[in-house]
Amino acid sequence: MLVFALPLFAQDRSARDRSSDVQTAFARAQHLRHGINASEWFAQSANDYSAARTDRYTDAADIALMAKLGFDSVRLSIDPVPLEQGPHNQEGFNADFLGRLDRAVDAMLANGLAVQIDIHPEEPYKQNVKSGNEGVQRFTMLWRKLAAHYANRDPETIFYEIMNEPEVNDPYRWAGIQAAAAQAIREAAPKNTIIATGPNWSDIQDLLTQHPLSDGNVIYNFHFYDPHEFTHQGAGWGSPWWIYTHSIPYPANDSSLDLVKQVPDLADRFAFERYWLDHWDAHHIRLLIDEAANWGKTYNVPLICNEFGAYREFTDPASRMNWIRDVRSALEADSIGWSMWDYRGGFGVVYKQDGQPAKVDGKVVEALGLKEK
Repeated sequence: MLVFALPLFAQDRSARDRSSDVQTAFARAQHLRHGINASEWFAQSANDYSAARTDRYTDAADIALMAKLGFDSVRLSIDPVPLEQGPHNQEGFNADFLGRLDRAVDAMLANGLAVQIDIHPEEPYKQNVKSGNEGVQRFTMLWRKLAAHYANRDPETIFYEIMNEPEVNDPYRWAGIQAAAAQAIREAAPKNTIIATGPNWSDIQDLLTQHPLSDGNVIYNFHFYDPHEFTHQGAGWGSPWWIYTHSIPYPANDSSLDLVKQVPDLADRFAFERYWLDHWDAHHIRLLIDEAANWGKTYNVPLICNEFGAYREFTDPASRMNWIRDVRSALEADSIGWSMWDYRGGFGVVYKQDGQPAKVDGKVVEALGLKEK
């Protein structure tokens, strides 16, 4: 078998180029220190992506408020299905949807906010990518077109996030899919920084299964919602028994252990009890986030956590602020930028009705360590 190797001078040049790209990624990660997620706007909208809805859900005043509150970046979630639905323009996108998306992106840039272009699909799109090569091909074609579309904006402030929480169980398959998508992005947008992630739900343990891409101009991302027993109490998705849980305190304290009785099933109650037994507090959270930081240091790559938050409907406000502050502080102690989930949704930093001015939750702003400009 013949083995071909690059000449030494070519290998040296390739190493220098990657080193320079890594430096670029570290520098640009500084634009993503204190971000906010613009959720349920161009993604997760129960299939209503009409102009009547998107124009009222988050508007120019909201974007200006994001900047005023001290956020430096916005993670803009995009559902690929309405983006690619007909009628198509010359790029192969829905012209009306893309036009509204462009106006949102340009308004963010005009307010001094960096933008994370986040492909945020729902089912069956993810399943098609997960299970078949045709789905992967369509996904990489989408990225080639979308990366080219935004390549004419300032690459310092437009970031391409490959996929939100890919739900691909096999970390090796996801590594291959992610590498193919990154290559498509790079061919269309040679100057922009890519945001990559781990498989499954983009948790820390998922990130740790991955090796960095050969492309050096990449920031690596993870999400943090631990412990879900606290952050998703009362939520109607995820584990079915979460809907029973209300007013769970953070940090965990033994005096509130009696709250396990909110859950009727004994096996679920046993799982819930672990929240107290594991002694969740700031130290526990810091140790977990340190593991992500160690991965980044091992491979000399920049990290961000572009989702963290606690569902507010059934959560004690003081406990929620404690958790937000502890997670944010741990991330900052490890020099990891963050994007809170989310602006106006169930985890939000504001309260807002469609078409009405937003009301800021000052306690959240304080917990995030931000100061209104």
